Amino acid sequence: MKVLVTGAAGFIGFHLCYALIKRGDTVTGLDNINDYYDPSLKIGRLKQLGIDNVKAGNKTCSSLYPGFSFMKMGLGEKELLFSLFHENEFDAVINLAAQAGVRYSLVNPDAYIHANIAGFLNLLEACRHHPVKHLVYASTSSVYGANTSMPFSEHQPTNHPVSLYAATKKANELMAHSYSHLYKIPTTGLRFFTVYGPWGRPDMALFLFTKAILNGEPIKVFNAGKMQRDFTYVEDIVQGIIKVLDKPATPNARWNGDNPDPASSNAPYRVYNIGNNKPAELIEFIEAIENELGKKAIKEFLPMQAGDVPATHADITDLITDTGYLPQISVQQGIKHFITWYKDYFKAG
Repeated sequence: MKVLVTGAAGFIGFHLCYALIKRGDTVTGLDNINDYYDPSLKIGRLKQLGIDNVKAGNKTCSSLYPGFSFMKMGLGEKELLFSLFHENEFDAVINLAAQAGVRYSLVNPDAYIHANIAGFLNLLEACRHHPVKHLVYASTSSVYGANTSMPFSEHQPTNHPVSLYAATKKANELMAHSYSHLYKIPTTGLRFFTVYGPWGRPDMALFLFTKAILNGEPIKVFNAGKMQRDFTYVEDIVQGIIKVLDKPATPNARWNGDNPDPASSNAPYRVYNIGNNKPAELIEFIEAIENELGKKAIKEFLPMQAGDVPATHADITDLITDTGYLPQISVQQGIKHFITWYKDYFKAG
């Protein structure tokens, strides 16, 4: 297929592009390479995809890999985005471009409206005027917000987000449904659950903890480490995305407006959880890092932060049934892979 991957220089986007290239798809990567975190890590990922120099001015960069090209561009650049769709006639789009992070949304909310709402609207409009066979987009486990019934199911309502980040991702699901309903665009939203692994984001727990422990610095442990997270290894996530990509959303013939199922529709629309289905306590996660590093962490215990939730646990029954998705990598294996990469990349330890 001819696939557009937005957020291609991001953590998940990089791994996804690599997997799509390996299976023979023609992939166009798009990313604005912003400075939410150190852009050198994004440049490093692109080098792994055969992009040696990222050109300015929205010029297409050719890769050393056949079938991959990259353009430095954000979803806010509507005219350029439409031109890209017109020139390429994509079969499918995977949208991973977004302003990420729960805590950052407390201090810079405007960035989330610009990237996650206005940017996503531009992408939907591009798919409307240049029809694609499937739009797959990133949502988040954060949409479950104040829900406490575990495991989280796509068939539960998600009307009580506790961060603006989560609210913008919930908005993406609603916006996608309206375009599926009005213009019959098959859309599938994937609610990611705490993705980790090599080339991960520096603002995420595994990266922060590894760096601090190696440097002999204290780590911040919220809620006494009792928070539970459904940690999911990035390669498992990528395989799930590809399985979903190959199965475009279709209308649910059993959908009933008198008792509406939030996860499906009489339009070609679907929402899935994508996680590990084996939550672990944060303190156990830290212990696994300590064991792999052979070094104890200096822990600074702090109360729960605003916007955080005490637990996440993905019900992945639907994704398994519909696509055969099955996560393979344990937390211990995943942490080992990450730390091996970290030490090599930063020449640490």
